[in-house]
Formats: sequence, structure tokens, C-alpha cells
Amino acid sequence: MTARLTQLSNRSQRWALLALAGTIVGASPVAAADLGGNCCADLEERIAELEATTARKGNRKVSLTISGWVNEAVFAWDDGVENNVYVGTNALEQSRFKFAGDAKINGDWSAGYTIEIGILGADSKSFAQDNTGSKNTLSTRKASWFLKSKTFGKLTVGQDGTATYHLLDDADGVNTRNYSDAEAAAVALGAFRTRSGGVLGAKWTDFMGGFNNATEGQSGRRNIVRYDSPTFAGFTATAAWGEDDMWDTALTYKGDVGDFALVGKIGYGESSDPAANGGQCAVGTGDCQWWGAAGTIMHTPTGLYVYAGYGATQIDLKAAQAGQDDEANTWFVQGGIEKKFFPLGKTTVFGEFRRDDVGLSKAAQGSELDFWAAGIVQNIDAAAMDLYLIYRNASGDATVGGVKTNLDDLDMVIAGARIQF
Repeated sequence: MTARLTQLSNRSQRWALLALAGTIVGASPVAAADLGGNCCADLEERIAELEATTARKGNRKVSLTISGWVNEAVFAWDDGVENNVYVGTNALEQSRFKFAGDAKINGDWSAGYTIEIGILGADSKSFAQDNTGSKNTLSTRKASWFLKSKTFGKLTVGQDGTATYHLLDDADGVNTRNYSDAEAAAVALGAFRTRSGGVLGAKWTDFMGGFNNATEGQSGRRNIVRYDSPTFAGFTATAAWGEDDMWDTALTYKGDVGDFALVGKIGYGESSDPAANGGQCAVGTGDCQWWGAAGTIMHTPTGLYVYAGYGATQIDLKAAQAGQDDEANTWFVQGGIEKKFFPLGKTTVFGEFRRDDVGLSKAAQGSELDFWAAGIVQNIDAAAMDLYLIYRNASGDATVGGVKTNLDDLDMVIAGARIQF
């Protein structure tokens, strides 16, 4: 009987609210009364439709948060012989949506999950002289669960970032992180082919090292078991193992010293899984080691900052490759200012340089590549949006068959926006 009365009470409250809404929207109370006998049934049906299409968590114990962003841009490029303009998803930080949540077990422990799906309208990483990008694809970026303790740290199992995932990128402590981080120069090249004297050759990335986005010193997302320690005095230690005998470890620092904000990361990893390793690692036996360090220092009162780092990859050679250069390394530096000059949000103005010194690669016995960039990122805080305009230049030389060859410059301008939800 009590449950029935509660149900009737709830229904009465609903009709009261609906009647109030009708009174407000209608011209007068009389107009609301003239809707006819079927008004309530129509409103009930509409409410049921809205409730059926509303995202909600599956139970009352585990939370559900839906988030993500859309990152689309215009890419204008010129390789000295051909030029064009493409439109697509900026693969540096592709469009995506994420389901995440957790549940409190007790005062110290919690459990949760992450499912992240990548979306590519036109994949900028597949842009080339003869390709406007792979179209309309989805990918599983992350699918993992975790147990977390305030005392003991966090354990993650599933497809997720390794300890050195974005090792150099995440040391970018300003708003260039999603638009011009350590691997941005390599990602922007997509699948574009080099030219020498105007003649097409191998892809730019075939002359580069590393095995994750052609950038030395860092790994990617893998099927792993990962541990993150609690943060102590600004330091967090991370270790991961997965795939078929891949492991890595990293140390992260975030903190302030006087007027300076600091971010720093250092890490090392090894893999003996040829199937999981691409890029330069696959040139040898498939086994490789990598390490890197990077950091940002910002003078908080002025917004002036420097972001810099170094990464290296060493491959295990096949017997027939004895005597070849088995290492690739990269170093980079970015400087600029990030400050709220306008009410809209912070403005980041920057310039950067990256140098890759690569040994044995897919396309050469050795390469020296230079990448210049400059740009501006304007945050619009009220819309959770960033507008960006970036110029990039790639140049260098490569030794193929014992002959050093100069590579023609590739110029690119990227203009786009990322809006979060």
C-alpha cells in the first residue's frame, strides 16, 4: 500500500510539473486547459522517448562519465613540385569519445574502467601526394580496468598506455601539448613521400627512427599490466609489462619552485616482441630498447617557458647487418610565451626545432633530418575550445646505397580547432 501511494505521489508531482510547464509556455491558463483529453497521453509518450535516449549509468554503484573532443583541421602543403590543401582529422590528437567511471570500495580503495574510441573522418597520418586520407574509421584506443589505493597506488589491466607512452609529449606543460608536442613534426608528415631534385622517393617516416609515431624515446598503447605509485613530493613512478615480453618504467615530476612551474619525465623500455614493434625496431631483429627525458620550465608571472627533451632507440641487428648504425636519436626544443592577453582565454605563441640523427632505417643507412615550426594556439575558455595555426618545415639528407642525397623541403600550414565535451 505504501509503495502504491508513493507511486501515485510521484505521478502527481510529474503532472503538476507538466501543468506548470504548459501554463508557462501557453498564452494563458485557459489555453493550457484547452489541449484536450489526449494531452497527457502524448506528454507521457514524449517523456518515455526522452528517457529512453538519455545516457545513464548501468547501476548505482559505478559512475559513468562521457567525454572527448573533436579535432579537425585544414592542411596546406607544398613539396616543391606539387601543392594542395586537404581537410581532415588531426591525427596528433585525433577526435575521440571516452567512457570512464569508478566506484568507491572503502575509504582507501576504488575500482574503475576506461573505454576510449578514436574517430577519424579523414586520417591526416595517411595524407600523401596521392592520398587525401583514409576515411571514416574507428579504433579502440583504450579498454582497461583499474584498482586504485590512496596508500598503495594504481593497478591497470587491459589496452592502455605503457609507462613510456607519450613520455616526451606529456612533459609539454603548456597548451601546445595537443598541437605541437615532441612527436608533432613526425605525425604532420603523414604518409607524404620525400623528393630529391623533384623526384619522388620513400616516405619521410621511412627515414626516421623509433617505433611509435616515428619518434625515438617513447612507446605507445599496448595490452599491458601497469602500476602507478602514489605521488610523493611531486614524483610518481610507473612500470608496465605486456604484449610478448615488453616492459618499461618511468618517473614523472610536477611541481612549483618559487615563480617557476616544472614538469619533467624520464623513462626506459625494452621489447623482444617483433610482432608488436614497428618502425625502426622492425628493421633489425624486431628487438629494441628505448629511453628518453623531457621537461618544461615556465616562469609563471610572465608566461615565458622552455620545453625540451631527448629520446633514443637502439635496435638489435641481424647478422647480415653487422657494422650498421643501430641507433636513432632525436632532440628538440620549444620556446614561447603563454599568457591571458585577452578575456577569451590564454594565448600560446611558440617556435621550435627538432633534429633527428637516424642510423639504419627502412629507407636508408643513415639520415639527418631537421624540423622547424612556429605557431599560435588561442584558448576560448567559455567554449572549451582551442584554435591553432601552425607552420611546419621538414628538410634533411639521407645515405642510400652509400650515397648521400639531399631531400627537398616540405612545407605545411595547419589551421584547425579542437573542441572538448
